[in-house]
This record gives sequence, C-alpha cells and structure tokens, in this order.
Amino acid sequence: MAINVEDYNVIKEGKALVLVPKQETVFYNHIQQFNRDLSVMAVRAWLDQHNETRLKKRKIDENGETKTVEDKKFVRILEALSASGLRALRYGHEVPQVSKIIANDLLPAAVESINRSAEYNDLLKLVQGHEGDAIAYMGSIPEKDRFHAVDLDPYGTAAPFLENAVRAVLDDGLLMVTCTDAGVLAGNGYPEKCYALYGGSNFGNTSFGLDTNHEAGLRLMLSTIASVAAKHKKAIEPVLSLSIDYYFRVFVRVKTSPAKVKQLASTMMMIHHCIGCGYRVEQRMGRNTGGKFQTPKAASVGPNCPCCNSPFHVAGPMWGGNLHNHEFIDKVLEINSSADKQVYGTTERIKGMLMLAKQELETPFYFSLGRLPSLFRASTIPITEFTRAVGNLGHDVSLTHAKANAIKTTAPWEDILLIAARWLRKGNEKRLQELKGSLDSAKNVEKRKQKEETIKQLEANPDGSSSLSETLAGYRALQKLENDKREVDFDTNNEVSDKIHRLRKIKMLRYQESPANWGPKARPGKKQKTDKQDDKKGKEEKE
Repeated sequence: MAINVEDYNVIKEGKALVLVPKQETVFYNHIQQFNRDLSVMAVRAWLDQHNETRLKKRKIDENGETKTVEDKKFVRILEALSASGLRALRYGHEVPQVSKIIANDLLPAAVESINRSAEYNDLLKLVQGHEGDAIAYMGSIPEKDRFHAVDLDPYGTAAPFLENAVRAVLDDGLLMVTCTDAGVLAGNGYPEKCYALYGGSNFGNTSFGLDTNHEAGLRLMLSTIASVAAKHKKAIEPVLSLSIDYYFRVFVRVKTSPAKVKQLASTMMMIHHCIGCGYRVEQRMGRNTGGKFQTPKAASVGPNCPCCNSPFHVAGPMWGGNLHNHEFIDKVLEINSSADKQVYGTTERIKGMLMLAKQELETPFYFSLGRLPSLFRASTIPITEFTRAVGNLGHDVSLTHAKANAIKTTAPWEDILLIAARWLRKGNEKRLQELKGSLDSAKNVEKRKQKEETIKQLEANPDGSSSLSETLAGYRALQKLENDKREVDFDTNNEVSDKIHRLRKIKMLRYQESPANWGPKARPGKKQKTDKQDDKKGKEEKE
C-alpha cells in the first residue's frame, strides 16, 4: 500500500523509524530508550552465547585458520504487548539471524500502525503485526512455533501474562519481563495486592526495609516466574535483573529441567526482619542435602530481635538465588562497547549500570548507608570509611546498581551495628575535642555552661547518644553492644576498600536524569496507543 509520509510524524530510535499519525499526542516515551537499547543488546548476547554453545559451524581454511560460518536466519521473537511496534522494528533491524518477529497487540489500530511502520522500514518479511489478546495468543502457540525470545513489557504488572509466556519460550530461550507497578512491588501501600499478584510480601514500611524493597521487588518477580515455570517442568536462570527508574526489568533463561525444578524450594526464602535495627534471618523453603530433598528446618528466630529486642516482621516467599550471570553481563558489555552511540543513545548508562550489577555480591540484600548511623543518631558514615571498617573486620562489600549510597556486604548484622556504634563513638570523641577547644572562647555564661554540661555527658558516656530515649531501637542496640569490646579500624586501607575505591573512580552514568513528563505514560483509551500497552483493564498503582 502507498504511504503518504506527509500524514505522519516520523520518530527515529535505534535503526527503526515509526510512523505516528500527527493528531496523536500520547505516544513516544524517550526515557524508555534505555530499556529498548538494553533489550536489543540482551537478545544479541543471548544469540552469541547460543551460537557459541550449539549453532556455530566452523571450518578450517587452507592456512589452518579457523573461520566462523554465519548460521542461517532462525531466531523467532515475540513482542507480546507491542503497541507502537517500535521494539519489534528495532529487533528486526538490529538483531542478526532473525527469521520472524510477531508484534502482538489487542487494538486493531495498533496492529495497522505496526504493519504500516514495518512496510516503511522494509521489514514486512520479518515483522508481522498480530491482533489478539496476548494471554490467549501465547497460550495458543503450538510447540513447533514457539519463540527463542519473548518480550513482556506491559503497563503495570506482568503477572497475568507469565503462565503462557513461559510456555511460549523455546527450551533455553530468553524471557524478558518488565513490571512498572513499583508501588505494589516495592512500595508499602498495597501489601494485599503484592501478595495476590506475586505470591509474597516485600519489607513494607520498616526503617531499613523500605530502602531495600527494590531488590525485594526483583526477587518477588523472579519467584513468580520460577513458580510458574516449575509447573511445566521448567527452571529459570536469571541472567540480568535490574531496578530501573520507576520499573523493574528481568532477563531469564528458561529451560526444561525436572532436576533443577526440584531445587526450587531450597532456592526460595522467607525473611524475618527486625522493624527496629534491620537485623534479618533467612528461612529457606526447602533443603537440598547432597541431592536429597527434605522439608526445611525452622530458622532459629524468636519473636524479638536479639540485637535490639524489637519485633520481627516477615517478607517473602521470594527468590533467594542469584540475580545475575556474569558471563552474560560480560557479553552485553562487549556488545555495548562496540555499539554506535549515534544509534544507541544510552550506551554510557548501560555500561555504568551493568558494571555495578556485575560486581554486586549475591548476598541478599543491600541497605542504605545513610540509614545505618541514623539508628544511633550519628552522622553519616562516608563509604570510604565504611568499606575500610568492613574489610578490616574480614568481610566483603559491594555497591548496588539499584540505589545510590547503598551497599551489600557479607558481614553479619552484629558487625554492621558494631561499625555504626564505633562511628558514633568516633563522632563523640571528635565533638568532645571541638567543645574543649572552644570552651575558652565562649564569653556567654549560659552557652559556656551548656558546653561544659555536654562535655561532662560525652566524657561520662562516649559510646552513647543523648538524643536516644530508652524506647528507641538504637538505644537498646547500643546496650546489647556494651559487652563487645572489639575495635573498628576506619583508617587503614585494605583490598576491599581499594576495590570499591577503584570502582568509584570510574566515570559511570548510573541514574537517568529526570526531564519533563518523566515516568510511565497515561493508560491509552480505545483509540490511542502508547509504547506501554496492556491487554488488561484496571490501572496499576505506580510509585
């Protein structure tokens, strides 16, 4: 059909061009280019690894050198909730060896637009618009037509689509899932909805838990996918799991493996978490002892925290396994490093976020470094001093991609609290010296008396805080630490602190700037389409 380009606005992203009727006002969210750039590179990384292990054919030339013979086009990709078709068009242009891309949408106008843009991009042989309910369509796909990669990027939760999406992925294929309902997954206002959609609870609005909820959100997503897959004798391997801006994005391999499905219970966990000081106790949902699977032993935890005597709350069940695969991240970083920055506008952010994701300790969970000293009403511990302290106590530390000024560590929580308590003492000692030095210059009698009184208090109790009342968790935690006579070294560098120092010296763009109209677009009406289209009615809460 003839296309009159004069009737459309032409939007270019990556190597794709999308035709948008000029009267449409809600359509393109350029902030989501990071998601789409990363998704293209992830599919390419999966393809490279797939070829390396199974599909690459090699031959030896007359000089004895190895040459790679490019395989025929075979990759089938499904974008289940396509809307504009932009992502599908980009897969068609930018992923090699693609034989078929289905861009599905519920709205006839959207499918018409997808096919029009596919024709304009000369991709009609690769990209096909399909009109239908995503759940019904994925459930109807025969085994021989399943896809190597399935992309779920709905408006709100992906939970209703997961059952059939898992079935639509070929063995050892890649499932990519976005959830934009951060207010449910990582917020504190909808615990009942979080459990209904994801079969578990996050940390809620506890002092340390709220900061950690973005990792909890990722783990709840993964546990939901894993549980759905297990029903079909399939296991998942998360290769990249990211908390990005206002949404979550996970990339998982799906593979039929009854043996690995048996390990699901021992991979899932509940977390008893103290609402006062942040102490956590992990409870696995199963035991795997040398290949023998048993019911779990109860975690050794009472009704109250041993560090501050505050009550425990419970989070989960959620995924307790790894969030990333380092080899996969290396492959994406390799592709990203050679990408044309004129085509891929978010290469620097992809580099920064993935470098942080790769170095993350697999220990659940991170915590906010700014939150920790506030427990004792102390000043913030600089990350340099904190990493020195942890390293000198014999533990490891990493940063996290999910939150600035947050860390993961292998240190037990008792040692973390000890570091915070010793930092309080260090601050008290510094303040004591400052007060003594300024005492002679205090000419006002009343102010001098106040300083003298403060000096007496600090000298009498250098390990305490006058602003902590007996009812606060920090006060009780300091009491518990009175018998711990260990010192903490904040000043001596070590391998752990040097590692973090080197990483922080690298210039990395990790967090997107927030321009006007940032965030999820409004849900479209029947005649509208956006780059976030859902097949289900009802607006999901967003953070």
